This record gives sequence, C-alpha cells and structure tokens, in this order.
Amino acid sequence: MELEGKIAIVTGGTRGIGRAIVLDLAANGADVALNYHKSADLAMEVAETIRGMGRRALVVQADVSSFNDAQAMAQKVLDEFGRLDILVNNAGMNWDGVVWKMTEEQWDRVIEVDLKGTFNYTRAAAPIFRQQESGKIVNITSING
Repeated sequence: MELEGKIAIVTGGTRGIGRAIVLDLAANGADVALNYHKSADLAMEVAETIRGMGRRALVVQADVSSFNDAQAMAQKVLDEFGRLDILVNNAGMNWDGVVWKMTEEQWDRVIEVDLKGTFNYTRAAAPIFRQQESGKIVNITSING
C-alpha cells in the first residue's frame, strides 16, 4: 500500500487497533493526525513513533462526541498539512456487561462516542473531500456492533 504524501485522521489512535492503524499508515508513507480525549502521554508517544519513521504527526485533544471538536480538528489538519485524504473513524467504547445492568447514562455515552463520533468526523471531513474531489472514509466497528 503506497500512501506517500497522503494525510490521514485516525480517531482513537492512541492504543489498540487505532494505534496499529496509525503506525501502519505512517509506515506506508502517510502523515497522520490523531486525537486523544484523556491520554495525552499515549498520544505523544504515538506521535514520536510516527516522527521516528520520518513522517509528520499532529496530536489534537478532541472528544469525538463533540461536533465542534471534530470541526476544529479537521481545520487544524488543513492548517498544518494543507489537505486531508483519509479519515479513519476508529474511536469507540464499550461498557462490558449485560444490557440489563447497563445504565441509561452508560448507553448514552456509548452512542455518543460510537455513532455520533463517526457522524461528527464524517461531517467534518465531507466538505473537504468534496472540495478536493477525493477522499477515503474507513469506519471501524467491533464484533459487539
């Protein structure tokens, strides 16, 4: 996979599958922007790994459930890199446990992150992709989805 010169956003890119996606994109030539909600140290560690590969990295604190945060991150990517080619909606959460023990607040948070987060970032990237007449969106889910 040749991604030289491509710019990607990966939500939830600080650990697990998201981190692996970020590092694979960078290893294949992409510059990568990743968000974090609470784990600044992990995000900076991933960014340093990207930079060690000779790629550019942008770290943005952003809550995927916030439309304003998604818009701001997309704008920061444009300001920093001049374009956006790939969006990977990876951020997600799960409350382990059976549904009859899940509270309404827990359910609402899962929906805010997993569904609304995907909408927010897709909505933020869509005008950029339209203007460029190109762009790729990858949505990640889990077996629990």
